[in-house]
Amino acid sequence: MTALVQTLIASNRIALLLALAGLTATTLLANHFGGARLGYAVLIGGLAGLALYHASFGFTAAWRRIVTEKRGGGLRAQFLLLGLTAAISFPLIAWGADYGVPAGGFVFPFGVAAAFGAFLFGIGMQLGGGCASGTLFTAGGGSTRMMVTLAAFIFGSVAATPHIHLWGQLPKLPAVSFVTEFGPVAAFLGTAAVLALIGLWSVRIEKRAHGSLAPVKKTESLLTGPWSLVLGAVMIAVVSILTLIVLGRPWGITSGFALWGGKIWQALGVPVTDWPYWQWQTEALERSVFADATSVMNFGLLFGAMGAAALAGKFAPVWKLSTRDLVTAIIGGLLMGYGARLAYGCNIGAYLGGIISGSLHGWLWLVFAFAGSLLGTRLRLKLGMG
Repeated sequence: MTALVQTLIASNRIALLLALAGLTATTLLANHFGGARLGYAVLIGGLAGLALYHASFGFTAAWRRIVTEKRGGGLRAQFLLLGLTAAISFPLIAWGADYGVPAGGFVFPFGVAAAFGAFLFGIGMQLGGGCASGTLFTAGGGSTRMMVTLAAFIFGSVAATPHIHLWGQLPKLPAVSFVTEFGPVAAFLGTAAVLALIGLWSVRIEKRAHGSLAPVKKTESLLTGPWSLVLGAVMIAVVSILTLIVLGRPWGITSGFALWGGKIWQALGVPVTDWPYWQWQTEALERSVFADATSVMNFGLLFGAMGAAALAGKFAPVWKLSTRDLVTAIIGGLLMGYGARLAYGCNIGAYLGGIISGSLHGWLWLVFAFAGSLLGTRLRLKLGMG
């Protein structure tokens, strides 16, 4: 056995121990500062990290591949995730309180600011190399480039907060809930029909370009991976439903980034509490970060992905980055952070969270973010990023 192989094995063992220790410590701290509910949230986040890493379930690459390669498998896996989750979330939001499981959706107005924010996010996810969930699970899996993207993402998130109230004054459509307007059954049937139609469109594009669909990746091991995209979609749907049950609202990621950035800026002496965005969140700034549900789920996701990478024997950070990789990671992270604050979140909070809440804004976010992704994909190609 070569020295390189021995070093790789040792580093993966250490990473697995660190991941388990991190998950345990975060669970205990979340339980202490926020109660058992947040302790469960850490474990749900860990499951998300495991599933995202083993299935390589990225929103960014799937959107890019349907454009550049005319391959739609990743896009269809996203729609499977949305459909499976909505089948449970719509009735839960409508009737859960009657059975002792109260749950509310993410239903927001959508206007000029949200459209611009989603468009920025779409550009940023292609330049940065990952969306919000993608940034977290690849950073947790040992990608040094994505650690840079994550740092810029956090900075961009808090940088939007001083004047986000000004963006909020721009014209917007009213919030619309299809679950409220049509009931959970009709809302689900309509959602499933739209997802199926777009999925069939992607099948047609792929077959026209290649003659047949790409072979489906199979699951090799539940513990060490890799997983199929179908299994990944099912497990992430489980994560989404568990989050709705435990936290009473959909899964979100980027509000945690803004909070981390706000705490850092405050520690450096920046008067963030003077900004309207933070004036209704002063308690969050003062409390431990382990009392914030979104933050502890993010920590769980990071450690879950680290553990998954270690189990797969792939935790091997590469510390040398090219100037292009460094610059695009920073720009991409900044755009995603800023855009997410304007658009009520990211691919998880706004896209997944919006659509599985039956909200119009989730569909509109998809349209504008995909448009931004098209531009981001062209920029990637011009920069030679593939």
